[in-house]
Amino acid sequence: MTRSLIVPDWPAPGNVKALVTTRAGGVSAAPYDSLNLGAHVGDDAQAVAENRARLKRLLPAEPAWLDQVHGTRVIDLDNLPPEPKGDAALTRLERRVCAVMTADCLPVLFCDDTGTVVAAAHAGWRGLVSGVLEATVASMTVRPDCVLAWLGPAIGPGAFEVGDEVREAFLARDRGAAEAFINNGQPGKWLADLYMLARRRLVRAGVARIYGGGLCTWTDRERFYSYRRDGVTGRFASMIWLGDGGR
Repeated sequence: MTRSLIVPDWPAPGNVKALVTTRAGGVSAAPYDSLNLGAHVGDDAQAVAENRARLKRLLPAEPAWLDQVHGTRVIDLDNLPPEPKGDAALTRLERRVCAVMTADCLPVLFCDDTGTVVAAAHAGWRGLVSGVLEATVASMTVRPDCVLAWLGPAIGPGAFEVGDEVREAFLARDRGAAEAFINNGQPGKWLADLYMLARRRLVRAGVARIYGGGLCTWTDRERFYSYRRDGVTGRFASMIWLGDGGR
């Protein structure tokens, strides 16, 4: 299974650990094959439990699985609520695993440059336009210029078609976001670049060190789930935690 994992390539401090799963290495049957981690997508519950158990063996603890709602709430795992409903998580304690699940939406991992706080955010277009990334940076309570961000696998700019309403929602907050939309030749239809939109929002929030981007879930069928491509599909996870010299 370890060969099917992605380790983010970014200059994070040595105690900051991060992993991204792919769809390989699990037990789920098609169309969830095979390492589906989503318990809410119609997959067999025992298969999901086994997939999560396999993943947990590679981690210092069970990931804090969020009830993601395409919003901007950031969950502090050091004061975990009974029902963690939100779209980002952070921690300042060792061996607590922040995790977000996606299948086209953009996962973003964060750390500060001294390795004292880490966070993970789920940024679909609704959360992105509403400010989930800015909320995550603010919740880290460090200077934004001390923050590093890594953009994980998401639907790429050649596949993410949206309507006028999505484009206008972004432009209402940032007119310069127009550069992230290309008309696909049909009236009112645009190809949107989630990576560019995220970078713009992060830079405006004061985060200049941004890495990753470019792994497309829609085109890479072998490695990634894609809701836009397949409809009924699984979810993969992007995770980050503070190590303690072990995992």
